[in-house]
Amino acid sequence: MVSSSSRSGAEEKSLLLRLLDGTKTARRLRHLAMLAARPMTLGIRAAAFDASGAVFLVRHTYMSGWYLPGGGLDPGETAASAVARELGEEGNLRLAAPPRLVSVHFNRSGLGRDHVLFFQCPLVHQTAPKPADREIAESGFFPLDALPEAVTPATLRRLAELRGDQSADPDW
Repeated sequence: MVSSSSRSGAEEKSLLLRLLDGTKTARRLRHLAMLAARPMTLGIRAAAFDASGAVFLVRHTYMSGWYLPGGGLDPGETAASAVARELGEEGNLRLAAPPRLVSVHFNRSGLGRDHVLFFQCPLVHQTAPKPADREIAESGFFPLDALPEAVTPATLRRLAELRGDQSADPDW
């Protein structure tokens, strides 16, 4: 075994990244490193609908309210691939067609450097019910006229924009 003192800092960093590659922990560590190094972050949110027209929402363990599923882009990942990955992770959902980019928004909350790409997924299929885990407390499909009470204001705005009830707001 090689002692850590005989490795350079770059070699140790490379080894750590290889060990963590592909895990949620690795994605979170990369996200934190990007926050320190980059002035802007890019994420996605998706309005994903089943065959009946119900929208899929998630309730996180670390934030209150019901949200459209989504998250940050991983290095080298396209936005469309991030949509497919996040829908799979947060809801066991599979796209029946490519997601459609609807709008781009600036998220002023937090550090005020996040941009959100909003996608519409007109038809998704759930491969299995999504059990609660460390990130998602609950999830499910809801008819647009019977949304849960704690849906976030941004989620309501995006759904109203999709229905044509209001124009797209540049802010998330």
